Amino acid sequence: MIENIFTILTELLYENLFIAILSAFVWGLLSILLSPCHLSSIPLIIGYLSSYDNLNIKKSITLSFAFAIGILITIAMIGLITYSLGRLMGDVGIVGNYLVAIVFFVVGLYLLDVIKLSFGNGINVGKSNSKGLLSALILGLLFGIGLGPCTFAFMAPILAIVFQFASDKPFYSFSLLLSFALGHIILIVVAGSMVNLVQKYLYWSEKSITNKVIKRICGLLVIIAGFYSIYITL
Repeated sequence: MIENIFTILTELLYENLFIAILSAFVWGLLSILLSPCHLSSIPLIIGYLSSYDNLNIKKSITLSFAFAIGILITIAMIGLITYSLGRLMGDVGIVGNYLVAIVFFVVGLYLLDVIKLSFGNGINVGKSNSKGLLSALILGLLFGIGLGPCTFAFMAPILAIVFQFASDKPFYSFSLLLSFALGHIILIVVAGSMVNLVQKYLYWSEKSITNKVIKRICGLLVIIAGFYSIYITL
């Protein structure tokens, strides 16, 4: 069933511009939903945002977007570097996967309140915009290191078309990449905005039981993602 969907989406990439852009967008969505590596970004951003008190919808979306942009920046840099070195695009090797696992473990332990990190917890984010955006961006940059192989596996059909038409149809090629990127980050941004909605309707504070439970669940999921990163490396 999934292979049939992939086949159909690949064929649609060769249709007219509108259909191709829509297909690339769906590819971006699936790169999150069907990849354990990328799916772990959801509990990661939710746990990160739950560390803030008095979130508003604008700030939760902004921080989620900064996190997602950090991921895309790292993926793009890794793709260019590995490609220039003649390696499979996104292949960061064993060291990169272990580095990501360490990031997962550290953030997971932070969400479990085992260790303390300065991620803005208990701070009114309206008074610490720069710090919040920077920490979200850095978290995304670090998280993106281990996503290279997963991402480029999903991007392979799109990259094939981009390389084929880059010189003759630069707008077409750029549109496909941009559409994939939008599909890739939209779920992360939506997940981040949901934190604000939960805060609004459950009226939690940074010290509330609901907030602590969600942080701990997200922490466990992130740590599991760390073990998964090690497992696929062995």
